[in-house]
Amino acid sequence: MRSHPRPLTLFIVRHGLTQANADALLLGRADYPLTDTGRAQATKIAAAIGTPVAIVSSPLQRARETAAAFGADIEIDERWIELDYGDYDCRPLSEVPSEFWAAWRADPGQRPPGGESLVDLGVRVRQACKELAERAREDDVVVVTHVSPIKAAVAWALDVGDDIAWRMFVAQASITRVGITERGPVLRSFNETHHLDA
Repeated sequence: MRSHPRPLTLFIVRHGLTQANADALLLGRADYPLTDTGRAQATKIAAAIGTPVAIVSSPLQRARETAAAFGADIEIDERWIELDYGDYDCRPLSEVPSEFWAAWRADPGQRPPGGESLVDLGVRVRQACKELAERAREDDVVVVTHVSPIKAAVAWALDVGDDIAWRMFVAQASITRVGITERGPVLRSFNETHHLDA
């Protein structure tokens, strides 16, 4: 393994803007492309990070388009797909029953009708993180994904429960950095957006 000037990093990136994001809709498995703004954000993300050895992406188009801005081969990993909101996908928050939100905040095992719980998502993302951590011991790795998987990845890095998701905000086209050390993962930054001002 070659010498590095800093700890090796697992970069976890939220995709660029889609029209559903602009319209403030819950966006889970619906497969929206990036807007022009989203494509510009992707270019800025790639410029801020540089070209890593490995780029992993959610299978959804908005993530794949963001990952493509790096100009390198992309590995698709289904485990990084967004939370399945089931019946609430592509609906405004105002249409989600308040009693469901209250139940979900109280219990991360709660599932929206036809959807997936935060616990379910946490299981798949934590496994993906463990595997990528091994690869990131050799060189930097970028993952392009979505809000809920990023929150689950941070929970993995901090070794805390899935209910922490409600205490985090993940901005559009943001970068989160997890350092990979001999003693385990270390959260080095969360929700970076300064590259979008460049």
